[in-house]
Amino acid sequence: MTEALRTAVLIPCYNEEAAVVQVVADFRKALPDATIYVYDNNSRDRTVEVARAAGAIVRTETLQGKGNVVRRMFADIEADIYVLVDGDATYDAASAPMMVKRLVTESLDMVNGARVTQIEKAYRPGHRFGNWLLTSMVAWTFGNRFTDMLSGYRVMSRRYVKSFPALAAGFETETELTVHALELRMPTAEVATPYKDRPEGSVSKLSTFRDGFRILWTIVVLIKEERPMQFFSLMAALLAFVSTLLIVPIVIEFAETGLVPRLPTAVLSMGLMLIGFLSLSCGLILDTVTRGRREMKRMRYLNIPALHDGVGGK
Repeated sequence: MTEALRTAVLIPCYNEEAAVVQVVADFRKALPDATIYVYDNNSRDRTVEVARAAGAIVRTETLQGKGNVVRRMFADIEADIYVLVDGDATYDAASAPMMVKRLVTESLDMVNGARVTQIEKAYRPGHRFGNWLLTSMVAWTFGNRFTDMLSGYRVMSRRYVKSFPALAAGFETETELTVHALELRMPTAEVATPYKDRPEGSVSKLSTFRDGFRILWTIVVLIKEERPMQFFSLMAALLAFVSTLLIVPIVIEFAETGLVPRLPTAVLSMGLMLIGFLSLSCGLILDTVTRGRREMKRMRYLNIPALHDGVGGK
């Protein structure tokens, strides 16, 4: 069924001289008909040379950050099926044919590779907890369809890739990839894939706290932009709660003595309540705007043919 479909393996790389050769070789073996692209992101080692020698098509993105690389790859490469995988040799290439087959046979737009490993060094407890926390936040807001939101291993359709806005600059791009599918209610799936430790000489570029906070901020921004009613309603509720706490003692004292001795506090309480109502109004207005934006994105997404019966977006 996949013989008539063009498959592209996309490998973003930064200083992966020790791992990229194995990644290219493994995916060439798993997907012999696929075209393998390595996009280098200003590596200071021999990533470009060894990737080209391994048989990959090598290109360069000078804007630093994985999100910038993903944006460039999605814009440049024309295919029907896109396999996105990190260049650190931690993901299982042998799972790719199964993921591609499921994408095509079920007419899906994304298959997410959920990491499964018992190697603590490969998937540190801090990263596990952070992934669980951030994934839970996205699930609570946008829908509970993925257990490993931050996986760097995904198989996607052309209609997904060409409708993806790609606004992130760094590792928060995985959050955008997940929310894009959830927001447009695309047909998706998640499969368990083995995850292993990096080869010797390869070092993780992910900073637990710095990138974790960036991903958290991205989630907050996406909630504000895609779920403004929820975001601004929560802000309004918090402001109203604080306002009520401040005004209750003043009202009680006024009822007992007929005096308002803490006038500045009363003014602050009133101001907070007014800001709360303004926040609620912003949520109502922006919710209408967001609905229109969502409809436009949905129409753009539907304008690209789906994978069906072995025929892609050609």
